[in-house]
Amino acid sequence: MNGIPVLHVTGECIARAWENSLIELHAKGCNVKTQYDKPDDPPSKDATMIIVIEDPLQEPMIHKDFPGGPEDLQEYMMEVCEGIKDHLVRDPANPDDTRWEYTYHQRLFRYEAPSLKPVDQIELLCRKLAEAPHTRRAQAITWKVWEDNDCYDPACLQSVWCRVTEDGGAPTLSMNVRFRSNDAYKAAFMNMFALANLQKRIAARISELTAREIHVGRYCHMADSYHIYGSYFREFEGRFRGALAKRTFEQRTMRYEDLRDMMEEARPAIMAKVKSMER
Repeated sequence: MNGIPVLHVTGECIARAWENSLIELHAKGCNVKTQYDKPDDPPSKDATMIIVIEDPLQEPMIHKDFPGGPEDLQEYMMEVCEGIKDHLVRDPANPDDTRWEYTYHQRLFRYEAPSLKPVDQIELLCRKLAEAPHTRRAQAITWKVWEDNDCYDPACLQSVWCRVTEDGGAPTLSMNVRFRSNDAYKAAFMNMFALANLQKRIAARISELTAREIHVGRYCHMADSYHIYGSYFREFEGRFRGALAKRTFEQRTMRYEDLRDMMEEARPAIMAKVKSMER
């Protein structure tokens, strides 16, 4: 291909689709240097990637090789879907404020622009789909052109787009998400897991607004730059590819349903951790 490869994978569940994406990227991605490389780091594996998850709520949802444990996954899901860290975002008007540039929840549920009141884009998206399920305008964005072109760590997730279709069956919510940059090995699984749970919440909200059940449909995850950093290659080869050779898919994954209670019970500890971050 003339330029960065465009790769496409599918999977029946999140764990399978993420695993397939890493296998495809490792095999067919191009070699690209990054702005974060140390002098002796090899180039990253990089591609434009389209990942289709046929049923994002199907088990097994969790892959054992994602970075972290069940409590970390619960924390990230609460960060994206519930905004538990929105208050830790820096004040852009204060040059001495060194907190985070953004959270995805803040950008999606409380998007702020000069001279405008904060906009809950997800609620707006839900209402648009409740009124016209076929609309092509139900989207939420994160990019702030007046801030993000110059900030140190701009948002990677760029947009969320949804549509409800029936095709003779039950009304079903499909969701597309687009990332400008996505760390395939260390971040993408948690991104997919949290955003699939956001998709579930959007479907529930539209169901509430329309008084009819909206089912969760396919999830499409698109990344302009889907990459494995060269500094991760040794771990990736030993841990991820090693597990492919030695373990079955069932042994490489976990059911979210089996971990849900334990993850929910971690909420108080997670909130205490977030509270400590304020200091």
